[in-house]
Amino acid sequence: MAQTEKKSTLPAIAIVGRPNVGKSSLFNAVVGRRLAIVHEQAGVTRDRVMATVVRDGRKFRLIDTGGLGLMTGEKKGGEVWDAAIADQVEAAVADADVLIFLGDAQAGVTPLDSDIAVRLRATGKKVICAANKCDNGKIADDAAEFSVLGFPEVFPVCCQHRGGLGGLFTKALSLLPAYEGPAENDASVVKPLNIAIVGRPNVGKSSLVNALIGEKRMITANIAGTTRDAVDVEFTLRSGDENYPAILVDTAGLRKTGKVENVVEYFSAMRAKSAIDRADIVVFMIEASPDGATAQDRKIGSMIESAGKGVVIAVNKRDLRKESDEELLKAVDRTLPGLSYAPAVLVSALKQNRFDELISNIARVMTNLDSEIPTGVLNRVLADAFAHHTPPVVGTAPLKLYYATMTGSRPPRIKMFVNAKENAAPNYMTFLKRQLRGAFELTGVPLILEAVPRPKKVESIKRNMNNRKHK
Repeated sequence: MAQTEKKSTLPAIAIVGRPNVGKSSLFNAVVGRRLAIVHEQAGVTRDRVMATVVRDGRKFRLIDTGGLGLMTGEKKGGEVWDAAIADQVEAAVADADVLIFLGDAQAGVTPLDSDIAVRLRATGKKVICAANKCDNGKIADDAAEFSVLGFPEVFPVCCQHRGGLGGLFTKALSLLPAYEGPAENDASVVKPLNIAIVGRPNVGKSSLVNALIGEKRMITANIAGTTRDAVDVEFTLRSGDENYPAILVDTAGLRKTGKVENVVEYFSAMRAKSAIDRADIVVFMIEASPDGATAQDRKIGSMIESAGKGVVIAVNKRDLRKESDEELLKAVDRTLPGLSYAPAVLVSALKQNRFDELISNIARVMTNLDSEIPTGVLNRVLADAFAHHTPPVVGTAPLKLYYATMTGSRPPRIKMFVNAKENAAPNYMTFLKRQLRGAFELTGVPLILEAVPRPKKVESIKRNMNNRKHK
């Protein structure tokens, strides 16, 4: 390895260039999945998107950035995002150890390319020049045009077909400092808690992320659709004397399907839904209002509930309401009955009010996700519920409970072995869930309660229990 420098934090490579040269395509090709949105429209990427990558035995962070659209001395034009994107690129450049400056071989060197090259060299960072869209031999030869920018070598690549990426990243990795962090298989390394921030457009998701981490990591504006990609941000969750590694995932606002205006917004919504699926906990943001949640809020709430995720409701913009806390929280309970198990916290992301309460509730839900309910206690609670509230008769016979056991967590899953599962009336199952929640600490966690026919032999039940204990 050419470099002897060593780092205790993960080394980083940032991809930089003007708009629409294929930076997100390169990012996705190296990461191995469509993490960043790719579209021919310029300016699709706004916030910097990061992913941890292992390539050729080296572990590093790869950073995708928005296109730099302003030349030195140029006044801000009609694109409202130019200055904000430039700030995000500047932060990515400062964070990176190696920069990949990407150009477009088909378009050739533009004045903006020349300007960016000068600005990147002035940073003192290690810069590698690559020319994208070299999908035939002639264009690959034309990529040599970028040598006029003063870089010792130009790497012709085709991000769409992953051509030339091997040589490009062999060079980039040779310039990275050595990493002295924990090994990949180190048992002491705790897997970060994945926390997705989800809600309608313009409810304050990016403002909340920025406030929690103490820096302007995400672009914010009073314009719906500001955030497009699902952006992972490292975060340390502090609860009491304990620190827990976490990833905050800022997502695009979820609008009604009929109001999605273009394909970019469609892909943004898909990224947001995917973020819910891979989350451990969802922070569901709504606006404080005496009317409670909107119809779109309720749809998003149903999506979270169906995904079976731990959830905390952050009721934002509390500082803009004159109503009492009690009135605002009652409105949330009334309009989000499907998430009645989730704690709701009144906050102001702008003024950073009540963040301690929000974080303590996230930590509480984190603990509850892994709840273990002893089989004996579980059966006593359910037996008492059956004794004090007789099941309704469905068909020809009432529901009869033989045995219950916890079969999984994240979310907690409980199976009740009964005489006939069709005898389990939905309202009675809801009643049993309430009894279980009253007996055990399950705040913020969905509970899956399933009635199944009793196995023909008791040994079958015991065998199922033993199998679960040994997993």
